Amino acid sequence: MRDPASKGGVENTVKLAKADIVPTDTNLAEEYACFADLEAACAAFMTMVNGRVHRTTRRVPADMLEQERLRLHPVPAVPHTITFGETRTVAVNTPMVSYQGGSYSVPHRLLGETVWVRVHGAGRDERVVIVHVGDRGAVEVARHARAEPGSPQLDDAHFPPAPAGAINREPTAGTDAEAAFLALGDGAALWLKEAAAQGSSRIRVKMAHAVSIAKLTNPARVDWALGHAAVHQRFGEGDLASILSANLDPTTPAARQAGEDKSLTQGTAGWAALGATPNTTPPAETHRHNGSHQPSTDQRGTHDPEDNQ
Repeated sequence: MRDPASKGGVENTVKLAKADIVPTDTNLAEEYACFADLEAACAAFMTMVNGRVHRTTRRVPADMLEQERLRLHPVPAVPHTITFGETRTVAVNTPMVSYQGGSYSVPHRLLGETVWVRVHGAGRDERVVIVHVGDRGAVEVARHARAEPGSPQLDDAHFPPAPAGAINREPTAGTDAEAAFLALGDGAALWLKEAAAQGSSRIRVKMAHAVSIAKLTNPARVDWALGHAAVHQRFGEGDLASILSANLDPTTPAARQAGEDKSLTQGTAGWAALGATPNTTPPAETHRHNGSHQPSTDQRGTHDPEDNQ
């Protein structure tokens, strides 16, 4: 409406449409079985009213539309999607998209399609909204809470049903680095499957780090630690080294340390006399000769009986 005067005309048009289309006791129209029947009734009403001479303009609205169509801009075939957020392409083998450091699932029928991702709300009500524009227009296909790095937001309904029967999928090495990692043992293979299922990041870097540790230590211990990490869902950067340090190898010989009994370093026993009180008590045994080689008093006062003979 461009002005208040046109408000009545719009209201009258709605009034006439409701009087002829909406089933009432007055028009004796039948109830519609579905929404498609209502759309067909609306199309028939528009054809009827637009094909007769208008009372005010004295012209047929359908003929006026053909003349004005030359000056009108066509409606875009694809709606403006700037309000839908940023575009992301769904992977061709996994129904996941990445947005601001997090991973989010989408319906598996959208593999390889382009979707729009945006953030709605704030705080505890913050949600990541994913929209797909198809033949039916823009449709919201997923809504998740904010994901953390390494912890994707998944919806089981977005994934196809699992195939019937037992699944025994074993990882296969595609490069020399992957072959060296899988050669560590069953623990390494289990770690790789669990880390991939968890959506852990930097898997190749962690695999190379495990191989390096195995070359410097015991490969069997590294394989055991990888299996332990897989069971307890520990896929962080320092988790492998933490498990190895907390569970030392009992077969590893104890480290040798230098001791006082086998050291060539000069000891500190001589420093113990510093600050001690000197001992002034004379020795128990007296000397028999003085410095002038004279007999002592005890020697002069005693005589040998043999001297009198």
